[in-house]
Amino acid sequence: MTVMSAGNAKAVTSKEGKVATVRVGFKQLRLENGLTVILRKDASVPVVAVNVCYHVGSKNERKGKTGFAHLFEHLMFEGSEHVKKGEFDRHVSLAGGYNNAYTTEDVTNYYEVLPSNQLGLALWLESDRMLKFGTTEEALNTQREVVKEEKRWRVDNRPYGDTTETLQGMIFPTGQYHWPVIGSMEDLDAAGMDDVRRFYERYYVPDNAVLSISGDIDEGEAERLVRKYFSDIPPGSAPVEAVVFEDEPLTRETTAVLRGDVPAPAVFAAYKAAPEGSEEYYELSHIAKVLSDGNSSRLYKRLVYDLQAVSEFEVSIEGMEKASVFLFSAFIAPGHSEKEVLTVFDEEIEKLKCSAVTSYEFQKARNSTLYSYAGRLSTNSGVADALAHYHTIFKDAGMINSEVERELAVTRESMKKTSARLLEAGKRILIYYFPSDHK
Repeated sequence: MTVMSAGNAKAVTSKEGKVATVRVGFKQLRLENGLTVILRKDASVPVVAVNVCYHVGSKNERKGKTGFAHLFEHLMFEGSEHVKKGEFDRHVSLAGGYNNAYTTEDVTNYYEVLPSNQLGLALWLESDRMLKFGTTEEALNTQREVVKEEKRWRVDNRPYGDTTETLQGMIFPTGQYHWPVIGSMEDLDAAGMDDVRRFYERYYVPDNAVLSISGDIDEGEAERLVRKYFSDIPPGSAPVEAVVFEDEPLTRETTAVLRGDVPAPAVFAAYKAAPEGSEEYYELSHIAKVLSDGNSSRLYKRLVYDLQAVSEFEVSIEGMEKASVFLFSAFIAPGHSEKEVLTVFDEEIEKLKCSAVTSYEFQKARNSTLYSYAGRLSTNSGVADALAHYHTIFKDAGMINSEVERELAVTRESMKKTSARLLEAGKRILIYYFPSDHK
């Protein structure tokens, strides 16, 4: 058993000075079946958050068998050994709580937030669907249709909805990030009960999961309940193999043109970068803030205030376990063109390469980082999610306390060097999206 003791707020020293940060104390243990358990006590409110994170996402799939991770996010609410269809949500709701789940390229995450005296209920519900494969043919058929409707709603019938899928396929031309999380509808149609059973038995096992609990708990009693409900669940029949990530570097600028029922032209520029947690990931996070965070950002002042050339824009970094994507997106205002907007973006990137950002811009980006960090840790749900995430992706739940220090180690000079090294127009994906009647 590894125990991480609680700490007080302390000052984090970085190259640019001192800032106050939060310290999250927690206790960590591992059951004999391989389940990692993380307990964090916070008695400020009588609430507890329970989070179960399985280390399986769309990157664990393969061509011809895509969409299974997301499908299981739905199937796990369709009933288990002792919980009938529709009863999971009802149990949580009647206890005064709420629950949900999400799937990414890397993980599938389930969570409940309840009054703290209902911890045993949440643990029983989660352990029951980890214990035994409970999917029926009826449930599989039902959730296939639910996923199809979700795709129609999120992708097919939403303006610019197919952009993400197109961009993902282009920026990752090979490998496990090539297909979208929602998967191929043809693959899901072809999936049978044997396919979904094998997926469950391979990935929905205690040694491929992290259980994190944050809230008004007695640690000893919480550990007793965890052992009561989870200790007898057998581990997987074989260890889950680490994904051997396949990828190709971007060596040229590749362009795609999309058309659809959209209100205005748009442009998207994407660059590939190192994974979440890397130095360049944090540097690009700061760069994105300098370019687009707030009315005083560089691109807001030029694209919105000076030119009035866009109705909306964003610069962001999406971090994943094996790679990240730095993305600029802009929706063009009447009387302006996508080429004009892209030119402004490229000019600002060149400025970043040539000279360091100002002290004001840099401090503003750091303040935004601290604000986001504090916001994430302001709720038990956020803490439980973070603890599970850091252990699942980095095998280090302690990153909940150290990641902000790593991000604040970014310097103005390192941002300049990363801009020059990574943000090359000759190594990116461009997507132009036009209304169907655009000439």
